[in-house]
Amino acid sequence: MSLSPSSAPRLFPKDTLIKGQPARIDCLEIAGQTYSITRGPLTVVSLEDEWYEDVEDPDAVIATLREHSGIKPDVFTFWQRLPDLEPKYLFHRESDEIAVLPVTSYDNWLKNQIKGRTRNLIRKAEKEGVVVKETSYDDDFVRGMTAIFNEAPVRQGRPFWHYGKDVSTVQRQFSRYVHREHMIGAYYQGEMIGFIMLGNAGRFGLTGQIISSIKHRDKATNNLLIAKAVEVCANRGFEYLVYLFWSNDSLSEFKRRCGFERMEAPRYYVPLTARGTLGLKLGAHRGWSAMLPARIRLPLKQLRASWYASRER
Repeated sequence: MSLSPSSAPRLFPKDTLIKGQPARIDCLEIAGQTYSITRGPLTVVSLEDEWYEDVEDPDAVIATLREHSGIKPDVFTFWQRLPDLEPKYLFHRESDEIAVLPVTSYDNWLKNQIKGRTRNLIRKAEKEGVVVKETSYDDDFVRGMTAIFNEAPVRQGRPFWHYGKDVSTVQRQFSRYVHREHMIGAYYQGEMIGFIMLGNAGRFGLTGQIISSIKHRDKATNNLLIAKAVEVCANRGFEYLVYLFWSNDSLSEFKRRCGFERMEAPRYYVPLTARGTLGLKLGAHRGWSAMLPARIRLPLKQLRASWYASRER
């Protein structure tokens, strides 16, 4: 079906963060929902807040994008959010791998969903005096965030997006979505040594931001933060905790030890132009880096990590 003329898409710019830096993107408003436009090998339209919203009527959105000649994206993409993972559309479909932790209760997670090593790390950190609690997005929390951000310019083998920011910048940039986030802080001797901004996605909790102090890495802070996030999800009736996407690296090993599982969410790609149809066949719909074969991508990532590590030394 087609949207009514009064629901014609409205094109407008929007300020956001890309890789931690202020940026302005083009967006469309269609039937009360905001869609972002990504330009690369193809121009792709997707729901801006897709972790938190569902596309209400994909057929109507597709018809609108095709009918209004002033907007010419090549591809429209959307996915099905957890727990609705059974494919139900006939469009071209691929899968996004996400890290999902089923939540029933904190006790069940601690006793049955994690290994003994992770359980021991949590208990050891608690005995050492690390305290993890829900808190608020206030001046103390922001100062703690800023201190952690400014510990090192490189994290996980790449420049850290938020290094070098002052308190006012951090406060402003991270306040945009606090209305839907639960703040969880980890504290040692009065100092915040880690935090999670746990997103409320309606159907699940989402680790939108999780980070801990490098100088306190011996205290298993991230394990404690995940433990508290599981407790918060259980108390609020969330059946899942989601740690964004799954990837074959050390972070995925951490996720696995914390009880996360790899699940496949159906993602659909609908070509809207001849260029989009061709690009879909060539794999251009997932961006420049995805077009490189895996045997090339991995060595490039390793080379990048080594280069940044050498610069840091």
